[in-house]
Amino acid sequence: MGDADRPDLERRIEVLEARLDAALSVQAIERLKAHYGELVDQRYDRKGVVEATKLAELADRIAALFTTDAVWDGGPALGLCRGREAIRERFLAPTLLFSWHFFVKPQIRVDGSRAHGTWDIFAPCTVPDGRAFWMTGVETDEYERVDGVWLHSAMRLRVVFHAPYEKGWA
Repeated sequence: MGDADRPDLERRIEVLEARLDAALSVQAIERLKAHYGELVDQRYDRKGVVEATKLAELADRIAALFTTDAVWDGGPALGLCRGREAIRERFLAPTLLFSWHFFVKPQIRVDGSRAHGTWDIFAPCTVPDGRAFWMTGVETDEYERVDGVWLHSAMRLRVVFHAPYEKGWA
C-alpha cells in the first residue's frame, strides 16, 4: 500500500468506526428501553403496588435512566415531569394496581451523542378500582449519551386507545 492510499484508508476507517458506534448505540438504547420497562413493571406484584421501600428503590433506579434535565410526558392522564427528581417522585406514586409494558417496533436514529426513537407500546393494566384495561400508544423518545452511557432525555406518550378488557378496542 502506497502513501497515496493512506488518506482513503483513514477515511474508510473513520466511516466504519462511526457506523459501528451507531450500531452499538442502537443496541444500548434498546437495552435502556427494555430496562426502563422492566423496572416500571416491577412496581407491581400479584397483590398490587409493592411495599414502600421497594417502590422507593425502583423509583431511584428508574430516575437514574434519565438525564438530570429530562422530560417525562405521560400525556393528560399521567402528567408531565421535568427533571430527574420530578421523575423519581412520579414513579413513587403509581396510578395503577398493575401494568406490563411491551415496547415494540423500535425506530432509532443516532446522531453522535444524541438519538431519537419511537416505540409502539402495548400495556395491559389494572386501574385502582380493579378494572382491567388494554392500552396501546406510541412513545417518542430523545436520548443523550452522558459519560459514555445512553440515557433518556425526553419521553412522550401518545395513547392510541385505552379500552376496558371486557369490551376490547373494537
